[in-house]
Amino acid sequence: MKDDNVLLALIAVFVPFSLVSIGGAPSVFAGFQHQAVDVHHWVTAREFVDMFAISRAAPGPGSLLATLIGWQVAGWSGAIVATLAFYVPSSLLCYGVAYVWRRHRGKRWHTALEQGLAPVGIGLVLAGIIALFRVSGGGVLSWLVAFGSAGLMTWRPKLHPLLIFAVGGAIFVGLHAMNWDHLV
Repeated sequence: MKDDNVLLALIAVFVPFSLVSIGGAPSVFAGFQHQAVDVHHWVTAREFVDMFAISRAAPGPGSLLATLIGWQVAGWSGAIVATLAFYVPSSLLCYGVAYVWRRHRGKRWHTALEQGLAPVGIGLVLAGIIALFRVSGGGVLSWLVAFGSAGLMTWRPKLHPLLIFAVGGAIFVGLHAMNWDHLV
């Protein structure tokens, strides 16, 4: 595939995700995975999980995953195109919606729309989480630790996330040390 076609493919993939990322970038991670791994074969499932981990560990938004996919596909130009394709459309849309939103605050349709979009955002985020678990190869214990962490954060929202992260890591290190990797 020629470079121009690859860059156009990156635009065609990331612009729509930019416009439907209700709830933030995690809501479209499932779509990223499907397009990059299954449809275009730009990366393997393992590479996708690795890029996801890097994007979450790096400073800045987790949606830098789009930049990493672009980089993998077409180097610097791919990284720039994927980043702009993912950030610019939603930024322009947010600016326009915010302008209208402020003008109509308090109207019944405004409140209804706000309440109706909340479950959509939550559902999209959960779909992204499930897609990442499926390609990461995590076992039952991974799911239990993830749901336990989410429950703990819901029950005690002021609990520092690094503490939960450390406990989850200790569980997996302990199981690995006891050669119980089959549980992970």
